[in-house]
Amino acid sequence: MIVKVNPQNPPGRHLRRAAITLEAGGLVVYATDTLYGLGCDIFNKKGMERALAMKGQTKFHSLSFLCNDLTDIARYAHVSTPAYKIMKRCLPGAYTFILPATREVPKLVLTKQKTVGIRVPNHPVALALVREFGRPITSTSVTTRDGEILGDPEEIEAKLGHAIDFIMDSGIIVGEPSTVVDLTSDEPVILRLGKGDPFLLS
Repeated sequence: MIVKVNPQNPPGRHLRRAAITLEAGGLVVYATDTLYGLGCDIFNKKGMERALAMKGQTKFHSLSFLCNDLTDIARYAHVSTPAYKIMKRCLPGAYTFILPATREVPKLVLTKQKTVGIRVPNHPVALALVREFGRPITSTSVTTRDGEILGDPEEIEAKLGHAIDFIMDSGIIVGEPSTVVDLTSDEPVILRLGKGDPFLLS
């Protein structure tokens, strides 16, 4: 199912429908400040397996997830003082931060180092969706199994609609992935340079 969603003021009825879909283990496509994101409940193994299968991946921890704000992040990750200062400058924004996980994070999304990737995107639809759902959802770009990034909701429906339960169409997004930053030590390490400004990290 695909519905038109105002990118600046997403309707509550569509957010509720998306949240119900996530609760049932479904997959939802939503707009972010970088690309379209593929969302599922990180506590739902069935949903996580479906997301991995759609992207042709095998590792659960390859899927980062969305939090609502810095306070929310502190539930799922250990945030040092240097990390907090960096994230306060950068969030919400086009960054994925790698952080040590807390016990609140389900084991299936942990790396061997017990770290997680967390985003707080600067986009009304993504933030409203995670607030409506009340717990984290995955944040991975919508791609084909060959890695082709899809930014047109109509194309997403045509190519992947059989595997996706709910598409929130906020128009075509031509963007680039988030900047991925390792904050597990005192000094930030850029693992992937993307849309997020690296100068805000220093």
